Amino acid sequence: MDHVLLSIHVLASIVFVGGSAVAASLFPRYAPLAPAAGPPDEPSPAAGPPGERSPAVAALLHRITGGYAAFGLIVPVAGIALALVQGRMGEIWINVAMVLTIVAGGLLATQIYPRQRAALSSPDDGRRLRTLSMLAGVYNVVWAVVVVLMIVRPGAAPPA
Repeated sequence: MDHVLLSIHVLASIVFVGGSAVAASLFPRYAPLAPAAGPPDEPSPAAGPPGERSPAVAALLHRITGGYAAFGLIVPVAGIALALVQGRMGEIWINVAMVLTIVAGGLLATQIYPRQRAALSSPDDGRRLRTLSMLAGVYNVVWAVVVVLMIVRPGAAPPA
């Protein structure tokens, strides 16, 4: 049972958490910007290279961010089940990883996903996209810390 739960936990982490992290990170690059005020024949400097901005790609990345995040709930469920089966729920690294997982999920649900939706529905000059890039970076760093905790396992009970 341990091996099945661990396999589900790791595979779901790679596919769903990794997928949502990549999609959240790429979204600002493709999200539309509001047209700049200026001569109509002059390209906006904020728009980036021609063809880089794509509302269709941004909309797809938004759907991936939300969909993969929803399926990503498998990760903590399998992780908690695994910790219970192994009798590790009291270990500090498990508890810190659970708190960080809640932080990452909250960041995605309350900040990143809604801001992506807002960027799609009413583009601005790119200010919101810079904030969104920063939030995606924080989201990724939180998950990187969780991965390190899973590998290093500080405070773990010695193997029996």
